[in-house]
Amino acid sequence: MTSPLVASTVADLDDALAPFDAARGSGQGTDRPRRAVVMTMGALHEGHLTLVRRARELVGPDGQVVVTDFVNPLQFGPDEDFDRYPRDLDGDVRLLTPEGVDVVFAPQLDEMYPDGDALVRVSAGSLGTILEGAARPGHFDGMLTVVLKLMHLVRPDVALFGEKDAQQLLLVRRMVRDLDVRTDIVGVPIVREPDGLARSSRNAYLSDDERIRARALSAALGASSAVAEAGGSPTDVVAAAADVLNAADGVVVDYLALVDPTTVEDLTLAGSVASGPALLLVAARVGSTRLIDNTTVRLA
Repeated sequence: MTSPLVASTVADLDDALAPFDAARGSGQGTDRPRRAVVMTMGALHEGHLTLVRRARELVGPDGQVVVTDFVNPLQFGPDEDFDRYPRDLDGDVRLLTPEGVDVVFAPQLDEMYPDGDALVRVSAGSLGTILEGAARPGHFDGMLTVVLKLMHLVRPDVALFGEKDAQQLLLVRRMVRDLDVRTDIVGVPIVREPDGLARSSRNAYLSDDERIRARALSAALGASSAVAEAGGSPTDVVAAAADVLNAADGVVVDYLALVDPTTVEDLTLAGSVASGPALLLVAARVGSTRLIDNTTVRLA
C-alpha cells in the first residue's frame, strides 16, 4: 500500500496535482481521467471512508482521489467547539492509505486564510437561515465559502458529500448551479452504527449513557417512516417522531421538520403539496453534544 501524498500548502497541492493534470490534458471525452474530492474536517470514520470508496468507484482506477482535511473556523459559532474539535492527521492518513487515496490536502489555518477572517464570503441566502441555519447563524456561509475555495484549489470533476448533512448537500448543489461551478455533486447515503446512530465525528463526545440516549434520533425517524408507509399525513409523520423524542430522557430537540427535499418547504403547512418523497430532519442535544439526522419518507 502506498500512502497518499500529504500537501500542507497550496504550492504543495499544486505540485501533487500537476502530474495528473498533465496526464489528463491529453484525454478526450469519456477517456479523460477524472478527479474526485472528498472534503472533510478530519477525525475520519467509516462514514468518510464510504465517501472515499464511492469516489474511487466514480473515477475508476485511472482517476485521482483527493481528500481535504481542514477544520474550518468559519462554520463554527462563538459557542461551538472549534478548539475542542478532534484533530488527528496521522490517524486520518493511516485510515486513508488502504483506500487508495492519492492526495490529502491538510492546510494550516493561515494557509487557507492568510489575511485572517475572510472579508468576502459566499452567502447561503434564505436557505441558510432556516433549520440548521437558524440554530447556527452564519454556519452555512462559512461552509460554502470553504467548499468553494477548495473546489478552486483542487479543481475536481466530482465532489462527494454525505447525505447526513442534508441541508449542506442541498446548499452545495445550489451554489454549484447558481455560480456555474463545473463540478458534479454526488450525495452518498448515511452510514449508521449497528445501533442505528448515524456516524459522526461528534459521536466521540458522547458518554456511554449519552450514546444510548442518542439512539432516540434514529428510532424517531424509523417510527415516522412506518407512519408514512401506512399512508399517514405529514402531521402524523412528524407527530410519530416527536412522540419518540419527547419520551427520551436527556434528549433536547432543536428542531424536527418534514420538508420538500429540493425547496425545504415545510410540508406540514397549510397549502403545501404533500405527496411523493419528503425529508424528515432532526437536530437534538444529548448532554452537551449536538447531533443531526434525517431520513427520506414517501408521502401518499
